[in-house]
Amino acid sequence: MKKYYIYIMGNIRPTLYIGVTNDLIRRTYEHKHGLVVGFTKKYNLKRLLYFEVHCSSKEAIAREKQLKHWNRQWKLDLIRKTNPTFKDLYGEIIA
Repeated sequence: MKKYYIYIMGNIRPTLYIGVTNDLIRRTYEHKHGLVVGFTKKYNLKRLLYFEVHCSSKEAIAREKQLKHWNRQWKLDLIRKTNPTFKDLYGEIIA
């Protein structure tokens, strides 16, 4: 079964970016190495701070849209629930 992910990238501040992908490792690598032109490259968003796994693209896109409408504090609280120190989770997904 194919998996879909919503993810939150950030920097030291953290400035936050929410995206959706079907390949979390590849997409995070692209963000970390500046291969994604736009917001994440402009603001140096290289830390994977949060992600969720979904079973359908429709479900993942709906969740992404929901999170993008949340206020900043709610997003930070969501990250803190599973990643209280805001560490980069990339090492955990490639292990």
